[in-house]
Amino acid sequence: MSRSSPFALLGNATSISWIEVPEWPAAELVRRTGAELDRGARLCAWFGVPDGDGTRLVAVIAFDADNTLAVARSTPTNGAYPSLTVTHPQAHLFEREVWEQHALTPVGHPWLKPVRKTAGDAPANGDFFRVDGGEIHEVAVGPVHAGIIEPGHFRFQCAGEEVLHLEIALGYQHRGIEHALTGGPHRVTANQMEAVSGDATIGHATAHAAVMEALAGTEAPLRAQWLRAIALELERLANHTGDLGALANDVAFLPTASACGKIRGDFLNLTALLCGNRFGRTLVRPGGCRHDLEPARLARLSEQLNVALRDVERACAWLWDAASVRARFENTGTVFTQQASDLGMVGPVARACGLVRDVRYDHPSGWYRLAQTPVAVWPDGDVFARARVRWLEVQRSGEFLQQQLAAAVDGGIREELPASAPDMLAVALVEGWRGEICHVALTDASGRFRRYKIVDPSFHNWIGLTLALRGQAISDFPVCNKSFSLSYCGFDL
Repeated sequence: MSRSSPFALLGNATSISWIEVPEWPAAELVRRTGAELDRGARLCAWFGVPDGDGTRLVAVIAFDADNTLAVARSTPTNGAYPSLTVTHPQAHLFEREVWEQHALTPVGHPWLKPVRKTAGDAPANGDFFRVDGGEIHEVAVGPVHAGIIEPGHFRFQCAGEEVLHLEIALGYQHRGIEHALTGGPHRVTANQMEAVSGDATIGHATAHAAVMEALAGTEAPLRAQWLRAIALELERLANHTGDLGALANDVAFLPTASACGKIRGDFLNLTALLCGNRFGRTLVRPGGCRHDLEPARLARLSEQLNVALRDVERACAWLWDAASVRARFENTGTVFTQQASDLGMVGPVARACGLVRDVRYDHPSGWYRLAQTPVAVWPDGDVFARARVRWLEVQRSGEFLQQQLAAAVDGGIREELPASAPDMLAVALVEGWRGEICHVALTDASGRFRRYKIVDPSFHNWIGLTLALRGQAISDFPVCNKSFSLSYCGFDL
């Protein structure tokens, strides 16, 4: 694409020279990004890169129908720029984050306030929305929760039992992972990637590895790509199974709840059989994988997988056959297709709203260029739809794994990675079990990280939960929350 074009096009898990990224004044970048979003693109990332006394805005968008990504940047900017959120709500949280991190004000943003910072002793996201009226009452939940749940604050504006508005405040942990990555990669970088969201270890580690390989101008060996796909689908199976059990528990359907808790552990144990760790730590590294799957363990993994798939099929059959479950799931927590599209939702919760949106299909990379699973979609947007999409993905991931384990690819699993090229931008998308994981790396003149941006799927999807609660009884919050199953720590980077 020519230098005067609004965006530079690139494929998933590829890189481009920083100087070749089209550059526009901030206001023009907003206008042109909005025009591309109007044409059907999605906003994958919007972030700032310090440059001298100013900050450059960087936009990464996806054209799903064309299997193409695109990137553009602004000239160094100070002070303010016109808000993209005014016309495209999917930018709302990105612009708040840029404002918080770089003091660039998106003029016209409808609800500008911190994403993670605190103001004195006030909670992150202070200055909550209020509904006035004599019959209105407010219910505040968290940030400290029972058990081992991570910190998050939920504030409900209610008329009786009906929720008029839910506001969610996150960012209590201030983890600082992105900041720590500057100047890297460091010795601990791979471990930090695995801790972005611990239940999505394989997803984030794979996205990071793909970025590093793109910066080095190479790819992982085919067998390593095959192993990564196996681990990624096992991660999907474990978490979807656990969520189906938790949804059953939230509506007091104990047979499926107790069975799926155990079966989730079985899937996690298959990941441990693959690499020695139930969450997949140490498996994926830039350049390939650290652990191989020799014939004896492959046969054992295949045998145990078949048993676990039979068990989860039986446990979920109980769930779908129960009229009491359907009564609680159907027409509860509905998000409509247009809302999901406007908000840029991703993953199973987007597909449960009827959006055909899956990185494995839209932007295949690695092993998914050679083998795919059908996209699981359900149109209704309610708790039942979100549960049903998970069940469809359990079935299809199971079939995918059975096929791949029956036809293993030969070859090495790791190659030494050349040094990262200087002044390059690389983008990698991976379909984690929650949805699209986006990693963007920009190198400096020495090939080190000048900026590393991570967008966990939860960053796109938390706002969907607020819409799902509108008009619902406040007692529906637990089942709605679990049907989204979002990450607190993946949000707080």
